[in-house]
This record gives sequence, C-alpha cells and structure tokens, in this order.
Amino acid sequence: MTGVIDYGAGNLGSVMNALERLRMKASFVRGPEELSVSSSPYEKIIFPGDGHFATAMKSLERSGYAGAIRGWVKADKPFLGICIGLQLLFESSEETLPDGNIVQGLSLIPGQVKKFPGRKIPQIGWNQTKTKPESALFNGIKDEAFFYYIHSYYAEPKSADAVLCEAEYYLQYCSGIEQGALAAVQFHPEKSGTAGLRFLQNWLGDK
Repeated sequence: MTGVIDYGAGNLGSVMNALERLRMKASFVRGPEELSVSSSPYEKIIFPGDGHFATAMKSLERSGYAGAIRGWVKADKPFLGICIGLQLLFESSEETLPDGNIVQGLSLIPGQVKKFPGRKIPQIGWNQTKTKPESALFNGIKDEAFFYYIHSYYAEPKSADAVLCEAEYYLQYCSGIEQGALAAVQFHPEKSGTAGLRFLQNWLGDK
C-alpha cells in the first residue's frame, strides 16, 4: 500500500484521485510513527503539496515528520516527492522566513533551492520536460512531453548525477531528481493528464 503524507499542504485530494484512477490502494499517513522503517504499514510513500519552503519545513520539524522522512529515505525505501516535496529534500532555499532567516531543509540532496531570475513568476502551466532516457520512470512517455508546473523557485543540485529531468523557464533547470529509491519532481504528475498518470504508474509499478 502507498502512504500519502498529509502535513497540511494543498493538492492532496488530486493526488489521491489520481491513485484511485490507477486503482492503487492508498491512504493518508496518520503520523510520523507510520514511517517507521521496521513497522510501517506502507511499502511506498508520496510526499506532495505546495506552499512556502521555510514555513513547510518548520511544520515538518514540529510534527516529527522531518526525522521520519529522513529515516525512510536513508533506508532507501521508495519515496516520491512532488512540488514542495522536491524542494524540501535540499539543504536550504532562498525562500526564507519573513524576517529573512534561512531555514535548513531535509538535506537529503546536496544543493539549494533558488528563485527564478525573471519577473513573471510563478511559472504556471504546461512546460516541456527533457528526461533521462535510461530512467524507468519515463517509460512510455516521449521525451520533452508536457507536464503541469506551478512554482517560483527551482532546485539546483550540486551533482548532475542526481538530475532526472529538466525544464526551461528563464533558464534550464532541474525539474526532477532520482537517487536510489528516492525520486522527486517539480511538476504535478497528478495534474498532467496521460503523461502524468503514466509517470505515477511507472513509479508505483507492480513491485
């Protein structure tokens, strides 16, 4: 069964609807204790949502989810981050607290989250996504297929080896990462039509 982390962010309903369309059994994770590597009822975890980096990270720390997610990922258990679920995997972000203080992220992927340099932000809408052809996550999806994005900040990993896919908005940027059983994307597969559903299907697999 797949667990979907609910820490108060939006877009969770659309993720559950997409999983239902794929006829995959899923439920919301009821607390960080359900991410225990030794006793979790879930085989796979999805961490979706949108929102403010620093505020979201503070919420994860308060709730105990931050440590639980770190433990799950470090155990190399299947994990998919979506939108803010990608950005929070990094060390820090230029999206600071109102007082300008920087909040450290989950620090599972070396690198930083940066603000787009142009004035027309957030990026909202469909954008072509250039993928790594060797990744099974994009099986059956043509290269440079369109996925749905909405974000003002982008992830910049220190190592190119972690990059799963890229998009272009003012600059070419990393729009997805893959490292062992960890995957995360800036786009919303649950809102990206046929290509998005295929991406989710590939990630869920039959394992």
